[in-house]
Amino acid sequence: MKNIWNVMKHKISGLRDFGFLGSANIIGTGISAFFWFYLANIINEGDYGEINYFIGIAGIAYLFSSVAAPHTITVLTAKNVNIHSTLYLLSLIVGFVSFLVTLLIFHRTDIGLLIFGYLIYDLGLYYLLGRKLYARYSREFIIQKILTVVFGFGFNHFFGHETIIYGLALSYIPFTVIVYRLFRDSKIDFSLLKSHKGFITNNYFENVVGGLNGQIDKIIIAPLLGFVILGNYALAMQVYAVLMIFSNVAFKYILPQDASGGVSTKLKRSVICVSVAISVFGIIVLPIILPHFFPKYTDTANMIQITSIAIVPATIGFMYISKFLSLEKSRFVLIGRIIALAVMTTGMIILSKNFGTIGVAATVVLSVCAQTVFFVYANRKIGILKNEE
Repeated sequence: MKNIWNVMKHKISGLRDFGFLGSANIIGTGISAFFWFYLANIINEGDYGEINYFIGIAGIAYLFSSVAAPHTITVLTAKNVNIHSTLYLLSLIVGFVSFLVTLLIFHRTDIGLLIFGYLIYDLGLYYLLGRKLYARYSREFIIQKILTVVFGFGFNHFFGHETIIYGLALSYIPFTVIVYRLFRDSKIDFSLLKSHKGFITNNYFENVVGGLNGQIDKIIIAPLLGFVILGNYALAMQVYAVLMIFSNVAFKYILPQDASGGVSTKLKRSVICVSVAISVFGIIVLPIILPHFFPKYTDTANMIQITSIAIVPATIGFMYISKFLSLEKSRFVLIGRIIALAVMTTGMIILSKNFGTIGVAATVVLSVCAQTVFFVYANRKIGILKNEE
């Protein structure tokens, strides 16, 4: 009887933790979407595109600075490896170098401050996740999104849209308290890096490649097509991110279940079926609705109609990523992301020049599809290897 009670208690605790993560993801993404959608309505397309361009610059600099990648922090913290202070110090040092480089090139301190904001956010948030402090993780996640709205709109109202990035950087301030306490309570020990260098290195490159796939498009579009087109594209991708909420939450639930062998094929098929319905909604309904809410963004409706096609292959890709990670075959995930990045970069340069906004949107779909096709091939390869054994 006691064992049954313990099992029930564990399941209830798991459902509660999943509830915290799922609700935080939905609420936080909703708050973030509200900020970017409302901002799109109160400034013009060019200014909106310019803001996203410099955020993209900060994002790329952050990726190369993040020695303590999110997965590294989460896993090593969960295993009680007291290495986070050492990784944090390295990340902040490289981040300072990135700050100086971006300052010299763009003469903007707001980009550098946002780099530090991103780094502190990762260091604090994923430490909480590694400690399985799901309630606090969820609270801090939502607070940061709320502060994005408060500081973002506040700076825009009082100082103009040129200062919005300063507001975004300030939204990460609460995480400085967590990082400070970690530095205070743990020692810096560089000797620990040697025994975990393979894991740290693999996660670093995986984080860089995966992150570049989400940032390189902005850097390419701006000089080729201008800030107005980039503004329309950035808004379309915000809409796409909202449409992908269900798939992202499902992935976060399925991954730990896959690792323990507890996910049925039926559940994964159900997730894919829902993604098909969401994709159809994006293709048919949203192009009719969006022009009423964003009349200035004339190209966004066409873009989201095309990018919505990517929802289904992206969701299928999540299912394979979950399987590969549960089998500790992370190299397939890294290769898939490299393929996606290569297609994204090539497509943005070639297709955008020849087909404009349609080429830009089509590139997103091609990038996602190329990655998923590789995952299908890799999954088949794993099956062949198992049969040979």
